Amino acid sequence: MLNVFTLANGRLFQEEIESLDELADALTRLQPVWVDLDAPTPEEKGWIAQHFGVTIPDDAVDDDLEESARFYEEDNGELHIRSDFLIDDDRTPRNVRVAFILFKNVLFSVHAEDLPVFRLLRLRARRIPALIEDAKDVLLKLYDADAEYSADALEGIYDSLEQVSASVLKQDLNDQGAGAALSAIAREEDLNGRIRRNVMDTRRAISFMMRSRMLNAEQFEEARQILRDIDSLDSHSTFLFDKINFLMNATVGFININQNKIIKIFSVASVALLPPTLIASVYGMNFKAMPELDWRYGYAFALGLMLASVAAPFIFFRRKGWLR
Repeated sequence: MLNVFTLANGRLFQEEIESLDELADALTRLQPVWVDLDAPTPEEKGWIAQHFGVTIPDDAVDDDLEESARFYEEDNGELHIRSDFLIDDDRTPRNVRVAFILFKNVLFSVHAEDLPVFRLLRLRARRIPALIEDAKDVLLKLYDADAEYSADALEGIYDSLEQVSASVLKQDLNDQGAGAALSAIAREEDLNGRIRRNVMDTRRAISFMMRSRMLNAEQFEEARQILRDIDSLDSHSTFLFDKINFLMNATVGFININQNKIIKIFSVASVALLPPTLIASVYGMNFKAMPELDWRYGYAFALGLMLASVAAPFIFFRRKGWLR
């Protein structure tokens, strides 16, 4: 999908392009500041090369790029930036690679799937006048929205961990509840790690833009503010990491307590059954005069003695509080 964005009366307007003729017609009428390629086809990449002179690399959104290939400038003035953007939806949280190419005051973005940050910027730019003035503003506003989206995701982790805490720290936590808690904690830990990676990547990209001296004074100050916002997220992420570790240890501790209760029952039962086993062994020996044969109440006495030997340990354990 190919979308061309232009500025009109200080607002960002979107036009979806479905053919080469539509793109040619749009360029005769409009001066784009942002060209967004969502899962582009080779044909759409060819349209960009034909009309803008920009070649979209085949590995633009690959995840195995070397560090040196994430931020660089071509001889013709093309500025290439590779950044990760967070997606926190009902499915598995993930980071999606986005390739940015800034060339002749037009920002080209290439990504494999639609991103919440891009939708948020499009909505804001249509409603708020003078939010964007050029292509570099688009890039900065995307990073600003990305930091805000990461902050919202951290707030979601706070809420989820509060629910987990209420279930873990209650009186009776069975194995089924502990398993559900561990699953929820693992998901939040994975999301927290992805947020940390996302803000780290955003920090690197903004630092590269500031070092390259491509920003004017106002944009440079805005980039510094975004970096300060990102720094404030680090402390929250660290606190959540510690809270996740605490809840993980607490849940595992409750699981161990439940397992120890089961082992304690078997231990008490084995100790209680030792005396009657000894009595049965003694009475089963091949004596000349066996009580159960020579004595009328021999069997009754033996059985009563075995029951008493079982009851005595249980009474002792109960008084000690070991059966609670």
